[in-house]
Amino acid sequence: MIFTGWDTPLSALKTELVQKEYEGFLVPDTIKNQVSALDCEKDAMNFTVIDDIWTALDKLPLNPKFPYVQPNDLETIRANRPKGVRQLDMPAESDLLDKFHGAWIGRAAGCALGKPVEAMGIRGQQGMTGRKAIQTYLQNRNEWPLNNYFSGVDTGDDLKLYCPLSQREQIAFMEPDDDIHYTLIALRILEEYGPDFEWRHVAHTWNNSLPYNAICTAETQAILNYNNAVPRSAKSNWVTPEYTRTSRNPYREWIGAQIRADGWGYACAGNPELAAEFAYRDACWTHTANGIYGEMMFAAMISASFVISDPVELVHIGLSEIPENCKLSEASLAALAHAANCDDFEVYMDWVEEFYGDLHGVHTVNNALVVIGSMIFGKMDFHQSICRSVQGGWDTDCNGATCGSIVGAVGGATSLNSTLVAPLNDTIKPSVIGFQEISMTELAERTFKVYQTVSKTKP
Repeated sequence: MIFTGWDTPLSALKTELVQKEYEGFLVPDTIKNQVSALDCEKDAMNFTVIDDIWTALDKLPLNPKFPYVQPNDLETIRANRPKGVRQLDMPAESDLLDKFHGAWIGRAAGCALGKPVEAMGIRGQQGMTGRKAIQTYLQNRNEWPLNNYFSGVDTGDDLKLYCPLSQREQIAFMEPDDDIHYTLIALRILEEYGPDFEWRHVAHTWNNSLPYNAICTAETQAILNYNNAVPRSAKSNWVTPEYTRTSRNPYREWIGAQIRADGWGYACAGNPELAAEFAYRDACWTHTANGIYGEMMFAAMISASFVISDPVELVHIGLSEIPENCKLSEASLAALAHAANCDDFEVYMDWVEEFYGDLHGVHTVNNALVVIGSMIFGKMDFHQSICRSVQGGWDTDCNGATCGSIVGAVGGATSLNSTLVAPLNDTIKPSVIGFQEISMTELAERTFKVYQTVSKTKP
């Protein structure tokens, strides 16, 4: 059997138990006790026992009382979505190049801002929650609330940063990061295959463009499933998304697809329905249910942000492209309702942590709520919204990048008055073959050309 290349088999199995229950499957205590009895060191690679348990999990029945409708195919997703605005009237093309540039700058700035505290945001330090650890780090340096790139100056508090090339003392460009890599990959796919690309083109492009160690969690398992299932000499048409996204993939509703939404939203500016469709093709072979919906929702929101600036309206447009009765929709609507009665972002995040804090730090749903709150309480201001998205904890670089795309597209590059912009020197140095160093100005120009091609396409 093919086991994950991200965690040990035992660790992946424990994650699968959580995922099964989240999906509404009835996991008996006998299986839970069997997993609990396994030793983290001695049994970490006990393939025989772990495979038997995983096989048993695959046969579990869905709870007949599970209240959600969460399909994985596009036709049924669309059949269960609410009414919505499928296409918007676009402004003059003369404004779009600046907006594409703003979106790329925002994505890079938000990603770079969040990189040094990503691990802190997910796990916390010294027994703190991630959000509390970030707050304490800044307070110890008299820099709370967050207002600039993190400083690596040591105060002896044992709260350590990561990624020195994204810290204030050294930052001079956007360093390699998967949140940037996948946006570049989307651009490459659309340049090479056009708007009729398929999910296999995504897998093929990953194989040709990304180092294996630059791929994480659900993406790691999906590409491993794909590559192990497809002999090099054989055609790949018999390999299905159902197999690649589910086989030994306990991360299938985590944030990995959601962070891949941006390139599709850029290319489909003003066309949220088509953006969501492109996002579906990208997500369907690595994720299921809310993992897919997160990418579809944010692709639609990013697409709409080239026309609309109101954060609540953007969220509703995003929700109109995913099933009405899914967990992501339920949580997002609850967040909008609660945000309307909150005084500030921190109070809002207290509520998010209370009701969604049991989800993994890189799950789709809880991180989506961070981005929603950062736009609302940042009032769509480029600087303030991005800072809040990182200040909210959990997957800080992902949330900063997604929020940055939206507010960057809304404002456009020429209006970005933020200390987060200049240190990047309009430059990205990723780990994507063919994109070793590139300016965001050039990326905006290439995105504009792709948009002109895609805009002739109907969903």
